[in-house]
Amino acid sequence: MSLSTTQPTATATDAARDVPATLQSPRTKLVYLYLAQGEASVDALQADLDISKITLYPILQTLAGHGLVERADGETFRCC
Repeated sequence: MSLSTTQPTATATDAARDVPATLQSPRTKLVYLYLAQGEASVDALQADLDISKITLYPILQTLAGHGLVERADGETFRCC
């Protein structure tokens, strides 16, 4: 019997531990975790997360205010 030497993959539980404690809103946490996977446009966030733009912009401002996301290009955001 041989032991595997590969690293375990990240799980949803691992990702949940990586959410900053300063984030209280479930939607803010959701947007943060989505952007932690890679950059995304506001349109992609709206479509994939089913969150209206009028709700997304304040969430993105909150995340940017905490230094967690930044505007990558135009309407595209990414984690810092």
